[in-house]
Amino acid sequence: MALPEIEFAFAPYRLSGVVVGCLLNHAPALAALGDAAHAPPYKAPPRAPVLYVHPRNALAGDGATVAVPADVAELELGAALGLVIGRTACRVREADALSHIAGGVIVAELCVPHASFYRPSVRLKARDGFCPIGPRVERLADPDALGVRVFVDGAQVHRTTTGERVRGAARLLADVSEFMTLSPGDVLVLGLSAGAPRMRAGQHARVEIDGLGALSLALAAEEATA
Repeated sequence: MALPEIEFAFAPYRLSGVVVGCLLNHAPALAALGDAAHAPPYKAPPRAPVLYVHPRNALAGDGATVAVPADVAELELGAALGLVIGRTACRVREADALSHIAGGVIVAELCVPHASFYRPSVRLKARDGFCPIGPRVERLADPDALGVRVFVDGAQVHRTTTGERVRGAARLLADVSEFMTLSPGDVLVLGLSAGAPRMRAGQHARVEIDGLGALSLALAAEEATA
């Protein structure tokens, strides 16, 4: 499933299809691990960004219907801000990092619930349509101070902000660009907040981020979408 060609709020930026996620970048989520963060195999909280890249099959657009695996009762729905790269970012300074960001986009990350963030199985996240994105890119006044809301079947089930990050937008981009070059149209996800809600097949969700509009998606049983 490929991300549709979408005209965004301003030219010439289009998404490239490269979407880089970041684990454990929400300070309360990291704190909630408690002693587990100091257990083997790592024995300490991460000292650098913990990244993963969504495969192309996981990308979907606004209004997507996503299949819930037949052996899974419900999925976690994480909502995050995606930082859309506007110009090549390679070893950028934190003070200059925001000038490399063209704008923001809503990213929803679906995942089969699991207890550990250490080496989670790829099959829990990298499934068809598990990363809806959209509907538009907008310029950001302050990427670290935006309200985020998740609604399931019309009821608000989660409210958070883009704040309380271990690494805010500028620092995250600077740290990532130390070892990874990001190109125009790539998306660097700021990271999910603690307490992601869950939803089941047959339910509809809407994710809102201040200034970026709303992203809609629905879940259906796997056999219903085959």
